[in-house]
Amino acid sequence: MIQSINYLAPLLDEMAIKWPHNRIVNIVCHGHSVPAGYFATPYVNTFSAYPHLLHRMIKERFPFAVINVIVTAIGGETSVNGMERFQRDALTHRPDVLTIDYGLNDRSVGLEESKVAWESMIDEALNENVKVILCTPTWDNNYYLKNERWEQLCKHAEQIRDLADKYSVGLADSFEAFNRNIMVNSDLSKYLSHINHPTQAGHELVAEEIAKYFIAR
Repeated sequence: MIQSINYLAPLLDEMAIKWPHNRIVNIVCHGHSVPAGYFATPYVNTFSAYPHLLHRMIKERFPFAVINVIVTAIGGETSVNGMERFQRDALTHRPDVLTIDYGLNDRSVGLEESKVAWESMIDEALNENVKVILCTPTWDNNYYLKNERWEQLCKHAEQIRDLADKYSVGLADSFEAFNRNIMVNSDLSKYLSHINHPTQAGHELVAEEIAKYFIAR
């Protein structure tokens, strides 16, 4: 995993440049229902989801930058599906930074298939000089049961961390952010709006994890 203080340094320098010498910066959030903004399905709460919250955080830090946060997430999708449309839907926007978030749904395809899909997307993005930030999954209510589904989620989180290390890309460890806050607050219901979708408080944890890479200049 790349240290957050250095990973986006050249881009952050550009984001601090004032008009008329500044440029458009595109951030693409690729993934499943969580970045798409689903709360209690089928309700989509776009402006309380982490891509929008992240956008606001970054703009507070870089008031001179022209920033687009583009969501290419589809509810119910796995990384295998996301890989198939990756070039067409995500890279077509020529992102400067790309986040990938599929951990919750990837339990349905398993570790092996999801690893192939994540690696394919990472490779494609890096080949186009895109900075990549991988997101470990947010939690779901299997936490209460500590069942096989929960164990699978833990394994997917660990696999995503390993991929961030392997490719030397960014990591937004949403899973660990949930863990830290549950240890303090002892109440997962504060962070879950549905079986497996975060509340705004849960989305704020993810946005803060990604925003660690956008250090104000």
